[in-house]
Amino acid sequence: MAKTDSYVKGSLKRAKTEIEASMGDSFLSELERLFLISRQVVSGKIRAERKTRKRGTGIEFAEHREYVPGDDFRSIDWNLYGRLEKLFVRLYEEEEDLPVYTMFDVSNSMAEGTPSKMLHAFQVASALTYVVLAHLDRATMIPFSGPMELNPPGRGKGRMLKLFHIIRQSELGGITDLAGASRSFVYRRPRRGTVIIISDFLSTNGYEEAINLLRYHKYRVIIVQTLSPQDMKPQVKGDVELYDVETAQMKSVTITAGLLKKYQTELNSFIKGIQSFCQDRSIPFFFSSSDEKLEDIMLGLFRRGGFLK
Repeated sequence: MAKTDSYVKGSLKRAKTEIEASMGDSFLSELERLFLISRQVVSGKIRAERKTRKRGTGIEFAEHREYVPGDDFRSIDWNLYGRLEKLFVRLYEEEEDLPVYTMFDVSNSMAEGTPSKMLHAFQVASALTYVVLAHLDRATMIPFSGPMELNPPGRGKGRMLKLFHIIRQSELGGITDLAGASRSFVYRRPRRGTVIIISDFLSTNGYEEAINLLRYHKYRVIIVQTLSPQDMKPQVKGDVELYDVETAQMKSVTITAGLLKKYQTELNSFIKGIQSFCQDRSIPFFFSSSDEKLEDIMLGLFRRGGFLK
């Protein structure tokens, strides 16, 4: 077991080194280039399409609610108080930009692959976040494996460096717990907006609960599944010992052509299952191999995902 633990730690260390090495000026230049591409694709309609209505202090009356200590006295409806002898405040409609929360999986399984799935997820999350920030809307990126800390969304391209610093300080690894991540997210009651989940979705407790919970709390969800070339086509044969980096289980198996074919069938079924689950709920779904060029997947998201709307 010590040998396998050492393997997991080594994989996580390599993945973190890859991520930190990619946080340089050349990557920021690439993000700026992708932002310029996004402007061409969406033709400047982003801010107008990503507005929602919320209860606030605008000019259009919406409803009343009971006064609570700390409310602005100027919002009290004194005419209503005269009739009911209870304090109520007026609520108004105002426009609000919908923040974008990009959650990317940093669990043990994401450290696998060449390039690692974790590096790919980080780069996609960075690109999505940068584009939203560059359009002067609020966004953040959140590394997770299970319950997590919420990095509040900010505005402006300069926030990327702060997010990079937070990610450098973040602990990587752990067992994928999508449901736990979603529960800890909604528990903190962040403003409603778009939640993008980037993961291999190799979670022992599934993905359905996590996605349904976010939708129940009125978040718009976008799913990006990433697997490595090694996940897609394992280059193994003969008698081997397989170690599950998520559950720490070891199993001796004989890899045959028939077994690899069965694995391929199960993997395709797994991917199609997530895709169908999302399609039935009108959730945008994207699949990306960890060796796919960042520009290619971003163009797909810009054109079909509507995450900027």
